[in-house]
Amino acid sequence: MASLKANARKVVCIGRNYADHVTELNNVRPKQPFFFLKPPSSILPPKSGPVLRPKGIKLHYEVELGLVMGKEVRDLDASDEKGAMDAIDGYCLSIDMTARNAQDEAKKKGLPWSIAKGFDTFLPISNFISKSLIPDPHNVELFLAVNDEVKQSDSTELMLFRIPRILSDISKVMTLEKGDIVLTGTPKGVGPVNVGDVMKAGINVAGKQIEAGIEVEVKEKGGLYEFTET
Repeated sequence: MASLKANARKVVCIGRNYADHVTELNNVRPKQPFFFLKPPSSILPPKSGPVLRPKGIKLHYEVELGLVMGKEVRDLDASDEKGAMDAIDGYCLSIDMTARNAQDEAKKKGLPWSIAKGFDTFLPISNFISKSLIPDPHNVELFLAVNDEVKQSDSTELMLFRIPRILSDISKVMTLEKGDIVLTGTPKGVGPVNVGDVMKAGINVAGKQIEAGIEVEVKEKGGLYEFTET
């Protein structure tokens, strides 16, 4: 819904939260949750148009479960599981689009990732998902297909850091506010998409797909931006 975009003052993304994804990108497994931000302007609500690939960008998909915050959270104790879950208003499915060549260059040179994550349309999301549809967010299957070929399919039970720990670590640094979106990490299988490709993502709960998916095409972005080495 457009309201998810309108109400999100920030989008906080957990990196490297699935072990096999850490391995596939040759990254180091984190000792604690680490996170980065995507601007709310990157959110692409359902039926709001295509994902736009900027010139020179190698575009990758990363399917993730999003938490939609329902109240302000500050200095949450990681052991307070009830407090963490009560602070969540609901969920959304998301695709964290990533300019992989821009990210790789930034990592190599010790630069921020904002360009790699922040382009307009780089966060397709589903409609709001009620908590009643996901009784246990640590036990759902996320999947993503490109041109009807499944590329990602894994359970959230494989998260390295569970939701209370995620919200605790974020809220020790920055206050989470009502409407903020927290992305919980992507499982293995990330990869490229090209202009003309169609991505479809969904969530299975107890073996059945819930009615909250994403279907979005990739198109070329116009404008003045073109990737060049920093």
